[in-house]
Amino acid sequence: MDLVFDLLQGAGLAAAIGIRPFLPVLLAGALASADVGLDFDGTDFAFLKGPAFLLAAVICVAALDYAGRRDRAPSRLPLLIGGLAVVLGALVAGGSMADRDHPVALGIIVGAACAVLGFVAARSLFDRVRRRLDPEAAGALPVYAEGAALAAAGASILFPPLAVLVLAGLGLLLVRSRRRSGEKYAGLRILR
Repeated sequence: MDLVFDLLQGAGLAAAIGIRPFLPVLLAGALASADVGLDFDGTDFAFLKGPAFLLAAVICVAALDYAGRRDRAPSRLPLLIGGLAVVLGALVAGGSMADRDHPVALGIIVGAACAVLGFVAARSLFDRVRRRLDPEAAGALPVYAEGAALAAAGASILFPPLAVLVLAGLGLLLVRSRRRSGEKYAGLRILR
């Protein structure tokens, strides 16, 4: 049963990292430093709670926030963030598995997949919402994304079965967004 809980913890944490990568990583590092829910000591993933790694995460948060505010046109920034989210999600999920001597490779694979799910579902949702809002209101969307990511990460670390709800919610968001994009084009064909 510990394997399932540790896998759920890693999966939920990786999905949260997929939504917004850096603050969930900071939360995981801070909780691991205090040995609350996670403990990377004695594993190859101990660097995840080290001050240099956490400082680098803070700098990345600030740099990406600054770049996102300056860059109004679509760019490669979201893809860069998504790539970093997949790597960080895989690392943290692997660390969650290594914490109790479970197969690290399983955590890395599941973590990468869940980070992709979180990134794609969140990006789809926030892109749709951003198109409907005025620019000033759309500027607050990153705050909501950070809040959702922190809540998902905290729930997954402190009570791993809640990761099932996080993953199910992200999956539902993704399915509904795909269905809505198909319905939109079907309605346009009727107008011809």
